[in-house]
Amino acid sequence: MEVLTKKDASKLSRSLKPKRTSSASQDKNRGKSDELFNRIEKDAAKYIKKPNLKILKDAYAFAYEAHKNQLRKSGAPYIEHLLKTARILIELRLDSMTISAGILHDVVEDAGVNIEEVKESFGEEIAQLVDGVTKISELKFRSQAEEQAENFRKMVISMAKDLRVILIKFADRLHNMRTLEYLPQSKAKRIALETREVYAPLAHRFGIARIKWEMEDHSLRILEPEIYDEIERKIAESKEEREKYIRKISIPIRRELLAHGIKAEISGRAKSMYSIYRKMTKRNTPFEEIYDLLAVRIIVDKVDECYFALGIVHSLFTPVHDRFKDYLATPKLNMYQSLHTTVVGPEGKMVEIQVRTHEMHRVAEIGIAAHWKYKEGRETEDELDRYSAWLREMVDLQKDTRDPEEYMDILKTDLFISEVFVFSPKGDLFKLPIGSTPLDFAFAIHSDVGIHCIGAKVNGKIVPLDTRLRSGDSIEIITSNRGKPHQDWITFVKTSKAKSRIKRWFKEAQFEEAVKLGEEILTKGLKRLRISMTKEKLKDCAKSLGKSNIEQLYSMLGQGDISLQKIVRTLDPEREEKCVEAESENVFQRFVSRARGSARGIRVQGMDNLLIRFAQCCHPVPGDPILGFISKGRGIVVHRRGCINALKLMENPERSIEVSWDVDGDSDFIVQLRVIATGRKNFLKDVTDHLSILNTNIVNLDMSTENAIVNARMIVEVNDLAQLTKIIRRLYRIKGVISVERGSEIDKVQEQ
Repeated sequence: MEVLTKKDASKLSRSLKPKRTSSASQDKNRGKSDELFNRIEKDAAKYIKKPNLKILKDAYAFAYEAHKNQLRKSGAPYIEHLLKTARILIELRLDSMTISAGILHDVVEDAGVNIEEVKESFGEEIAQLVDGVTKISELKFRSQAEEQAENFRKMVISMAKDLRVILIKFADRLHNMRTLEYLPQSKAKRIALETREVYAPLAHRFGIARIKWEMEDHSLRILEPEIYDEIERKIAESKEEREKYIRKISIPIRRELLAHGIKAEISGRAKSMYSIYRKMTKRNTPFEEIYDLLAVRIIVDKVDECYFALGIVHSLFTPVHDRFKDYLATPKLNMYQSLHTTVVGPEGKMVEIQVRTHEMHRVAEIGIAAHWKYKEGRETEDELDRYSAWLREMVDLQKDTRDPEEYMDILKTDLFISEVFVFSPKGDLFKLPIGSTPLDFAFAIHSDVGIHCIGAKVNGKIVPLDTRLRSGDSIEIITSNRGKPHQDWITFVKTSKAKSRIKRWFKEAQFEEAVKLGEEILTKGLKRLRISMTKEKLKDCAKSLGKSNIEQLYSMLGQGDISLQKIVRTLDPEREEKCVEAESENVFQRFVSRARGSARGIRVQGMDNLLIRFAQCCHPVPGDPILGFISKGRGIVVHRRGCINALKLMENPERSIEVSWDVDGDSDFIVQLRVIATGRKNFLKDVTDHLSILNTNIVNLDMSTENAIVNARMIVEVNDLAQLTKIIRRLYRIKGVISVERGSEIDKVQEQ
């Protein structure tokens, strides 16, 4: 990754700016921008109790001077973009500091101003907001995916520090979307796609519906211009008919509400163009066949009036079953509250009706901005705290997910979220994404509960941990101090928190195991070579090999990412020849003195099976001559000595490790067998009868017959080689059996 200095970046930024404007143009533009700013001042004063007009004026003057010679691609003065960004922040009813930061948000990136200058002129708070919004223009990345991921990483971190950063980002992006037609088509499409896939869902996640809808519609305009124009034309053509229909359905509702003393605002609208487009594509139907295009909104003063109004609606029109949603009792994750119902209105048309209070409507339109607090010392958790908690989870997630494409996939998944509502045994309500499992619920309670989860009950019944939860389920998590995550958990958990914590656990556990293994390898190797080594020399060795500490050096050696030979060469170059000689004689010959087997893997001197496992090609069992091999990045793989793959791996003696068996009688190991026999009746029954006498568990059995020859593949559990030998002998006693072979003679699967 190439990094430009700030000086170089500033020069480059200035070299790309449009030509300077003339004095006459500047005077004309100044008058227009002054007019825009005056309106911003007046509108801010309408809802901010004590607006800081001085800081707004200072921000405007500073930004105007910084950008006075710059024009947008549209030909408009650059300052207009900043003022129109501030106008959107006014619509979200934000504070003076946020509006000022919105006016200043591009001075660092596009005008070469140092962030310290902003801090000196406007203080720490505004400087942090401007710095959080500033794009990473000084960095060059290897790929567009990497650049996008890094931009969003920084955005998430900035949001976690101050949630107002994302509100300024939204305003900036929304105004840019309004003027995309002035950009080259390829760039406009890239920005529109990014907006549709991340920014619009992020606006939805923060409950800002008006910004979400407009972003989606502008994205559709750029990405699918012909479809956009067609939908826009048909909506315009049906406007008069739509308004007439809305009056027809509103009049009886308003009349009944007034008769019961309830004042209500009733309005109707066509759904956004992007939502209509999604319905058309999802249902594969033309515009004319989309019947639920209308939404009627009833806004009342009190919560109890919402339910009364709903009753009035259902008494006047037939409700559609399964289309009722109560988001008053259980608000969405983005704070949205409303009653939703779909009814069959006049002329048999289906109409969605939403009922909410004035405050709920304000929250539905501007989301998190409606909950912004200006005072410090809040004693109770509010919606901002919940969003801060979600952002902290996203920050934790990005620490564990360095692959840019994986990070963007997880981010998008977390934004496109729909909920299920589930309960703890005590009746506490939890909101989880659709598709969540009991494991997601366990991690939602606490990370330790998820890590130590061994089972779950849903509605009083024990269920698999990958069971999909449904709204209304009551979940009880069963834990054990000895419980720990399994590798397959990551394949079915839904929430980013669960995925992040599971990945982190394995990363930490594997590191600890690799450190133990690496330390043992190095200690045994140096002892055999008669090399004495101090801790200080090992620290110097780790540093010379690019590692910050000895533990990282051990970890690299334990995972096979670095060889003992290379470490010895670094420690004592004169000993290299002796090291090579020792390696050729298999210096690890007595490295592992004990090995504890299990059906899942092997345990060495207290180490877990995370980094030591059996080869799948030959399935060694106690009593087999075995040999271990350091597999790059995967720890030790244990093979039978006679395995063809083991013979190939022995061509690299520096990777081989002698291992030995030390198991108890309760350990089980899986072995794959292939039985070839002449076909006859009751052959399968004879196989199972003979093995049941030996108390053998058949894990899997696959049998086929071709040309009167039976080909049976089975996986059985055994304690050791002696039991396996008895099984093979017993199989040979069965009438018609021609041969019995073990795994390595069947599948030549190479374990690297």
